[in-house]
Amino acid sequence: MSKYIDGFVLPISKDKIEAYREIATKAAAIWKEHGALEYIEAVGDDLDVEHQVPFTTLSGSSPDETVVLAYIVYHSREHRDEVNAKVMADPRTHEFCNPENPSFDYKRMAYGGFRTIVEA
Repeated sequence: MSKYIDGFVLPISKDKIEAYREIATKAAAIWKEHGALEYIEAVGDDLDVEHQVPFTTLSGSSPDETVVLAYIVYHSREHRDEVNAKVMADPRTHEFCNPENPSFDYKRMAYGGFRTIVEA
């Protein structure tokens, strides 16, 4: 059976990377506790590419921003829905999702669920 992936791409101010890392570390622990198989958050490092669309262009980031690529792995879409319901009901999640002082602009985050077609 193929796995299911939630994927995210978001621009983030370079001066907020550490604050974001702290939040992502807390989020990872919660997602894993509720059953996610894998939780990865990565910050852009080599984004000046030629002959393809750079993530900076794709995300609409400005020169003072970089890009975070993240994904969470589940057994299936159903498993994803179960885990995410538990995560959203967990009060710890709301402690670091402060709409008054966000670490990034939620409206600029790209998100989607993906069914795997190749696993190696």
